[in-house]
Amino acid sequence: MGSTMTAMSRYLVATLAGLLCLAPTVAPGQPRNQTAPHTAWGDPDLRGIWDYWTFTPLERPDEFDGRERLTDEEAATVATEGNAAALARDEAAPPGSVGAYGQAVWTDRARATALTQSSLLVAPPDGKIPALTPEATAATEAHDRAGALPVRGRANGISADGPDFRGVSERCLVGFSTGPPMLPGGYNNNVQIFQVPGYVVLLHEMVHDVRVIPLDDRPQLPSMIQQWLGSSRGHWEGDTLVIETTNFTSKTGAFSTTFMSWGSAENLRLIERLTRVNAETVDYEFTVNAPSTFTRPFTGRFPLNRTDAPLYEYACHEGNHGMVNMLTGGRSEDRADLP
Repeated sequence: MGSTMTAMSRYLVATLAGLLCLAPTVAPGQPRNQTAPHTAWGDPDLRGIWDYWTFTPLERPDEFDGRERLTDEEAATVATEGNAAALARDEAAPPGSVGAYGQAVWTDRARATALTQSSLLVAPPDGKIPALTPEATAATEAHDRAGALPVRGRANGISADGPDFRGVSERCLVGFSTGPPMLPGGYNNNVQIFQVPGYVVLLHEMVHDVRVIPLDDRPQLPSMIQQWLGSSRGHWEGDTLVIETTNFTSKTGAFSTTFMSWGSAENLRLIERLTRVNAETVDYEFTVNAPSTFTRPFTGRFPLNRTDAPLYEYACHEGNHGMVNMLTGGRSEDRADLP
């Protein structure tokens, strides 16, 4: 998970912000509700470091079927049970194995916190990911028969024989909690938001993914240009920043959690909404519209909470030495199993 952000990292972030300041100023729009803080140039102020960790599950558990909200006591139970399950996994490493990070390192999972909403998904009404389309089901089966490449999962392929078969976050290409859309993951659930006239910048702690989002009327990139994080364009609707992202690569899923991935993102249209609720909270909402993968769109919502903790530099595999070491260890185990 790295050390505190290095001087070079701070310099790069400062340089990025300085360059954005050179962009043309966007004229303020209609007068907005002044109850939320605003920047000197009139836009709602989203700046700061925000934490989005929670044990609240993505999909609504069957035990809460038909219930959008939990009592405070039920939410506390979700948090403590999630924390206990994480502790149990720490203790389950086989004797002689190197094990894994304990709760002292998995700092987010060590915090037993959950929302009173029963799931992160708020639409459809059942709080579940919609069914795949017949087209997506057939494409998934064909993809598997052809060797399951490219690997579209985030942290998949941990026991894979070669680097191409490991997940995209295992190869340090994108984070497993950064999306887009953002989703709580095991650790590094923090995002720093910068603003200058005409731009909003999202700097994620996980894999130091950066999204620079222009707020003018420029068109999206041509459809033949596909990117890991897509092509984002933003605008204000009152006090809400609305981000529309397209042009995703087919090398990622239309929607992905840490260990699951559905379909292909090449036809994904993602809408994100960020609204400053008060000094300590930004409401984050996303809608996944991928008609070639899911039978209907679906929406998730959860708060981003202000934190005074600094971002940490996520150095990933430090030049990918970790990948070499893991594969070397795997080949050593193969030789030990030979007669």
